[in-house]
Amino acid sequence: MSVLDFLLLLLIAAVCGAVAQAIAGFSRGGLLVAVAVGFIGALLGVWLQRLTGLPEIFTVEVGGAAFPIIWSIIGGVLFSVVVSLLTAPRERVVYDV
Repeated sequence: MSVLDFLLLLLIAAVCGAVAQAIAGFSRGGLLVAVAVGFIGALLGVWLQRLTGLPEIFTVEVGGAAFPIIWSIIGGVLFSVVVSLLTAPRERVVYDV
């Protein structure tokens, strides 16, 4: 896998993670968190796919490595929901003018 393939894989994971966070309605962080959610979602999604026996719906192959787009988003949504349930809500700062 070349450097360009790795960067493309990071970009795909970031998009999947950002979509998953948008669906879940929970986002803490920026691009790096979206990449992490995308990769963790891919691991969780592939595990769920194998557990249920459902087919891989949309997979992108980058540098010989297959990345499951739909299962990554599904796993990312589940991961984001669990993280949002386990963390305390942020305090809102209100400024009086």
